[in-house]
Amino acid sequence: MKTFGGPVLFLDRADINTDEIIPAKYLTEITKEDLKPYILEDLKLPGFDPKGPKTKSARVIVSRANFGCGSSREHAPWVFEVNGITAVVAESFARIFRQNMFNCGMAAIELPKEKVDALFGYANFSDVTMALDVEGQALTIKGGGKEDTFRFDISPFDKALVLAGGWVDYADQKY
Repeated sequence: MKTFGGPVLFLDRADINTDEIIPAKYLTEITKEDLKPYILEDLKLPGFDPKGPKTKSARVIVSRANFGCGSSREHAPWVFEVNGITAVVAESFARIFRQNMFNCGMAAIELPKEKVDALFGYANFSDVTMALDVEGQALTIKGGGKEDTFRFDISPFDKALVLAGGWVDYADQKY
């Protein structure tokens, strides 16, 4: 079974759009793997380096509201997938982006603002990791000698998609 979690990348901004996740000029690439070096290339945040070690080692992203807004392209979750990112935790997601995450077998976890604020309380620690228990609907964040666990909601169907590894694997199992 797929493991969800690992080092965390904090992107402290709302409305991060799909053009910032993977710029449109790369949508002509032939394979998902070809997208890999361009992850978050156009995202502008103070102190953020899309080619830096935090981005390269990240397995979970924590962000703010309306993550994945903009174009409805599947390439945005794909670039996360090929870079080993298994989950995004945010206050809210653009509907199509969120469903594309589930369809690709990745977790898109919505938490209330106060819980996301609590997660951002870990952003200045260098050793932050998160483990997600999709089946049990809980995530645990650790860093700086602290640890917190938060429960989250996910629909039974979306949970089944994520646990199966995505829509294609789910369909293979069920049909």
